[in-house]
Amino acid sequence: MAATAKKRFRPFRLLLQICVGLFIFSIVSVAVHRFVPVPFTFLMFQRAFEGHGIDHRWVPMEKISDHLKVAVIAAEDAKFCSHQGFDLDAIEKAQKNNARGRKVRGGSTISQQTAKNAFLWPQRSWVRKGVEAYYTGLIELMWPKERILEVYLNSIEWGPGIYGAESASRHWFGKSASELSRSEASRLAAILPSPLKWKAANSGRYVKRRSNAIVANSRVVKNGSLAECVLN
Repeated sequence: MAATAKKRFRPFRLLLQICVGLFIFSIVSVAVHRFVPVPFTFLMFQRAFEGHGIDHRWVPMEKISDHLKVAVIAAEDAKFCSHQGFDLDAIEKAQKNNARGRKVRGGSTISQQTAKNAFLWPQRSWVRKGVEAYYTGLIELMWPKERILEVYLNSIEWGPGIYGAESASRHWFGKSASELSRSEASRLAAILPSPLKWKAANSGRYVKRRSNAIVANSRVVKNGSLAECVLN
């Protein structure tokens, strides 16, 4: 009887060991990347398999223009410095928008996008979203806001095979990320929703209009100290 009981509980013990192992791995990986650059992402491998290649150059936060930091916050997550990883108002608006059959909006914060880009696979699913929420909580707990934005700006896709602010700046404008003007930064922020479709240089009318709106919103973000957590 005892031997039978042990066999019966063996799968549960194995599952528990796997869960504990994954938990420890997640803590260690987030702790390591608090200091160590994220060398690659799952999306990079996917795009490389699709034939886009990988142009990825990591640079520290101080070598990225403040214009880009502010523009990205203005375009993607105006409450970045004040929320704890999730913007509940944005999520509620996205759900209402989607329920009305309008264009799908995710309501994801920069923290959520960083968690997804740095640690997870790009496929949309409820499982992925659940794990994303877990990692978002971890990085908000273990990383300062400046580090979250640094990883985001160095990992985000900015064109076919183009990843991170430095590669994007050189690809689109022929200069380093530290030299970006306010207008150039707004162009880069403007194409983030569809980096394989839109161009930061020689842009179409929609990107130009979106870029102009981001310039205006950037002033609001900066004057309202909404990017204070990432600016020196």
